[in-house]
Amino acid sequence: MELAAIATAAVPGLAPTGVASLPDDGNDFDSVLIVDAAKNRWRVRSPRHEEASVRLETELAALRAFSAGIRASLPFQLPSVAGTVRQGPLRTFVYNHVPGKQYSLEDLVSLGSRCARDLGSVMAAIHSMPASAIDRADLPSYTAEQVRQRRLNELDAAATTGMIPSRLLRRWEHALEDVALWRFNATVIHGDLHEDQLLVQDAKVVAVTGWTDLQVGDPADDFAWLAAVHEQSFAEAAFESYVSVRGDRADPHIMRRAALAAEFALAQWLVKAIAGGEPERIAEAKLMLEELDSDIAEYGGQPISVVEPPRAARSEEAEQQPVPVPAAEKVTVSGIDPDEDDEAETPAPSVPAEPETSALKIVPSPISAAPVPPVAPPVPAASPLKPLDAPKHASEKTGTATESTDKQPGAAASPDKTVTEDADADTVESTGDKDAAKTKGADPSKSAPTTTLSEDADEGTAGAAEQKHDGPAKDSAGTDTTAIPVQSAEPK
Repeated sequence: MELAAIATAAVPGLAPTGVASLPDDGNDFDSVLIVDAAKNRWRVRSPRHEEASVRLETELAALRAFSAGIRASLPFQLPSVAGTVRQGPLRTFVYNHVPGKQYSLEDLVSLGSRCARDLGSVMAAIHSMPASAIDRADLPSYTAEQVRQRRLNELDAAATTGMIPSRLLRRWEHALEDVALWRFNATVIHGDLHEDQLLVQDAKVVAVTGWTDLQVGDPADDFAWLAAVHEQSFAEAAFESYVSVRGDRADPHIMRRAALAAEFALAQWLVKAIAGGEPERIAEAKLMLEELDSDIAEYGGQPISVVEPPRAARSEEAEQQPVPVPAAEKVTVSGIDPDEDDEAETPAPSVPAEPETSALKIVPSPISAAPVPPVAPPVPAASPLKPLDAPKHASEKTGTATESTDKQPGAAASPDKTVTEDADADTVESTGDKDAAKTKGADPSKSAPTTTLSEDADEGTAGAAEQKHDGPAKDSAGTDTTAIPVQSAEPK
């Protein structure tokens, strides 16, 4: 009733007989529908704050910029301002009535493809309006690069809040850096187009209201509200109708930038709520951003880039991947060419692969074997101790076929130990000359291995062994290999 009383002051002779509320942006405006004695209808919009009042002033300039020729060329009606009333810094506007009824987004979709096609032709007509009307009204005009730069600045402002999920920031930043996405021709746009600004009659858009953001800019902004349509066939039908009217002037990437604008609108709303100091709106915007981030993580979201971003490996998966430890180096016997192992009739027993573990890796030294008389078998040394923290089932953990040392009959002596001095006189101790040759960079295959008799060994026994064979077999290094029994060695 207060707005009805204000309207009588704005329009002389107006005598309201009925009043009803109208849907509008409740955060910015109060709107009512007034019916007078002559059954004429009027729309009253009153701003709630100074920023909303400035928007109404902009709309007044926009509606005055539409000449009679422009209005006649449009397939829908435009409102006109009948009068205004100033109350301090705010001014209330009274508009002439335009036909049609407001529908919710779900109701628009239920009207089917006929409404979608008509909607596409309406948006094509808006984008085909001459830019000279915008220049005469002194309204904003932006090029494609200026639109992208403004988005980047807004993204920086949103990132400083610390409330935007990192996945969304990376997604939006990649889209804004996709040069191909931003190659479009700027057109006249409504700037705030959504279902509340459309008046529909018989599945046809008969009027468009809310011209507070009229400008030259990105035509995708007028499609952003369609990104929230669950029935994507409705949005696709509208875009196909739009392309049929615009022809070659239609940008093929409009729907991608429209999806980006719809997502980024939540960040813009959050920044605006923080600037206004409104905790409830801040919490609501933050919750909606978290829901959007969760949906994109689960379903992937709508494509917003021409060049898809690379998929980064998840940190969780990276932490679960075990770090493989290289297997121990192959242990060979001194004096035998490693290349001949595959051709030997009786290959040496394979060395079990070293289990993957976080413990310190112990690389065994190669061991040489010395001739041992048949009458004096070698004395086996104690088995090497198993580390306390070694896994019980390493093969099951790493997936590598390994063989436990406990299953090896006659375990060999530890590589770091030599045969004790109390061994039999015929037992010899092998040296690590080949390991030393590897360390210094010498070729072990070209230097003959050296064996040292133990202190209690009989020198005569060794000499007799050499004279026992008339034709000793020697390998490429000149070493007698006839009487050398091959003894495998196992690493720790």
